[in-house]
Amino acid sequence: MIPRTVYSEEHERFRDTVRKFLENEAAPYHSQWEKDGQVDRALWNKAGEMGFLCPQIPEAYGGLELDYGYNAIIDEEVAHAGLSGIGWGLHSNIAVPYIIKYGTEEQKRKYLPKCISGEIVTAIAMTEPGTGSDLQGIRTTAIKQGEHYLLNGSKTFITNGQHADVVIVVAKTDPNEGASGVSLLLVDANSPGFKRGTNLEKIGLKAQDTSELFFDDVKVPVENLLGAEGQGFIYLMQELPQERLSVAIFAVANAEAALQWTLDYVRERKAFGKPISAFQNTQFKLAELDSELTALRVFVDRCLELHYEKKLDVATAAKAKLLSTDFQCKLLDECVQLHGGFGYMWEYPIARAWADARVQRIYAGTNEIMKLIISRELLRER
Repeated sequence: MIPRTVYSEEHERFRDTVRKFLENEAAPYHSQWEKDGQVDRALWNKAGEMGFLCPQIPEAYGGLELDYGYNAIIDEEVAHAGLSGIGWGLHSNIAVPYIIKYGTEEQKRKYLPKCISGEIVTAIAMTEPGTGSDLQGIRTTAIKQGEHYLLNGSKTFITNGQHADVVIVVAKTDPNEGASGVSLLLVDANSPGFKRGTNLEKIGLKAQDTSELFFDDVKVPVENLLGAEGQGFIYLMQELPQERLSVAIFAVANAEAALQWTLDYVRERKAFGKPISAFQNTQFKLAELDSELTALRVFVDRCLELHYEKKLDVATAAKAKLLSTDFQCKLLDECVQLHGGFGYMWEYPIARAWADARVQRIYAGTNEIMKLIISRELLRER
């Protein structure tokens, strides 16, 4: 394997701590959490005590102010362990960065320390039943009335939907405008008129709480506007590269784990009197997968380096998301095949990973949207 240069010795020591924590505090319970439809909320508090939540938050708000590599390592270790129910990535990599970047000083001091400790779990509510990836077409409205916004509408497929204490809601503050009418609001889950739907039953990610959210005349104080009114769509576009990088990092790490599970399996499993690994078809399949995975790892690591330098552009992040999630699903499908009938059994991690991975090509913008983004950049006059 090509040595990785994207992480320092300090990063790797942190990785060891994360791995041991997951082995002790998450792996033994994940099967039960899949049955429950969500992880134990106490895991969030334990993670907060260890410094695993939002390590990038500035020291001024109680954070460690670490680089994004630490976020990436947490994602990788969760993926390597097949612990798909843990929603830390959505919290640390996607939702909380909006508060860090666009929040007022008062908002930062109110929310960020508790986001670090696990006392506050965050979610971001973009998708609606009738809009999907079309964020300009959202119908949820937040009409300003004096000292508050009156929020009405619904959202669906919201990760951390059951656990969330604070939800960043994407809403139209000016329904007559398209993108320029979109704003972001910080909505406390105990607000009158806010209601969670049932935990959605999914094909995979069974331990990840995913919900519909409903807003019925929710009064959101004007001081809970996140950033400037009408700038929400721009904020979303600016932050999506990090979200897509996070998805790519998880995809590659999960593919690496799946390949290792399969290597272990084919060495032990016998057919026609010899290990499956002795068959040329098995060898060729594994060689192809490993070669493609190596190339993809190099590319995604380079994207992470660009992100360190604040040079990861929208199109490159889209390429990383597109390539990594397409390949993740391809590799898992091949690995299930190499497991034979056992690959279809839920008790085997390869089966759960196969089911969990499919949504990676859908969320954070579908892979068809990624192709549109890439093609527009290709065809743009320079």
